[in-house]
Amino acid sequence: MIGWLGTIAGGFLVLSYYNVIGGWTIRYMAASLGTLMDASATAADSAAFFGAFIGSAGQVVFYQLMFMAIVMLIVSGGIEKGIERGCKVMMPLLFGILLILRSVTLPGASAGLEFYLKPDWSKLNNPGRYLDALGQAFYSLSLGLGIMLTYGSYIGKDERLPSAGMWTAGLDTLIAFLAGLAIIPAVFAMGFEPGTGPGLTFITLPAVFAKTPGGMAVSFLFFLLLFFAAVTSAISIFEVAVAFAIEKFGMQRSIAVWLMGLIIILLGGYSTLSLSGEPKIELFGKSKDFLDVVDYFCNNLLLPLGSFLLSIFVGRVWLPQALRELTNDGKLAFAWETAWIWSVHVIAPLAIAYIFINGLSW
Repeated sequence: MIGWLGTIAGGFLVLSYYNVIGGWTIRYMAASLGTLMDASATAADSAAFFGAFIGSAGQVVFYQLMFMAIVMLIVSGGIEKGIERGCKVMMPLLFGILLILRSVTLPGASAGLEFYLKPDWSKLNNPGRYLDALGQAFYSLSLGLGIMLTYGSYIGKDERLPSAGMWTAGLDTLIAFLAGLAIIPAVFAMGFEPGTGPGLTFITLPAVFAKTPGGMAVSFLFFLLLFFAAVTSAISIFEVAVAFAIEKFGMQRSIAVWLMGLIIILLGGYSTLSLSGEPKIELFGKSKDFLDVVDYFCNNLLLPLGSFLLSIFVGRVWLPQALRELTNDGKLAFAWETAWIWSVHVIAPLAIAYIFINGLSW
């Protein structure tokens, strides 16, 4: 049941709308070289461009297909020749672009740095902040999507799993921190208020870049960075669906890629259409886009539920085998063994249950 939850939530549902947003990054790369970066452009102009774009189903579908075709092409090459080779190129480029986007050097960026780096302890009085942080860590590390299970099955017996886990979480946090340094100071330097979600990325930031020296190049590099980040995430999610088809039905990789890709593209079509009109879905008395509903259903229900069940299974049923995996059959010392056992038994289930219960409201 845990495997099915991860495959359906991650391999199909999440990627069905993720590839739509991935297509947006391609459109904005092209738009960065056009009138979107006109020096006279305002936040209202940026908002109008975004609204017109997502309201055009034909355009959104075109860029969705382009993005998904790139993902399918990479995954069709397999783990070493496709995914590993693609990540070896894109991840260093992503890191390099983050270093190039030196927003902290802009006049007025100090206010953004203070906002970003100086703690406001009063915010911790709001329990919702803890939920936001837990949810962000959850989604950023791709927990509950089946990705860890799928990629874990490809790791050789000589790899140190505790070290791999620490590097994964550490580098994920570092990249997120650098992304904040590239974005927040620029927003403040240009006199804009920091927002969240698509509004910040596709409305506020283009308006910021239009006012930035060399804005055309900066905007293109930023959305190229976002594109690399989206592709590397999407290939990981897509591999879950492809591995499922290969192992369950004995398909060849090429056939699995095309079949699973087609299903995901068709599901994504509903998200595309809902952005430009219909279908809308009534949820908790509110009319919502199909994309928002699928996002809520996956992130607030399926992912936490699958992860909760997985932590219970590992801690209560599979613990001896898990410890053998973590110590390479007793060949390696695992200094955090006691803390890890307590985490799997108590801390992780309680934290995930907290996310799950609080996430049930819209």
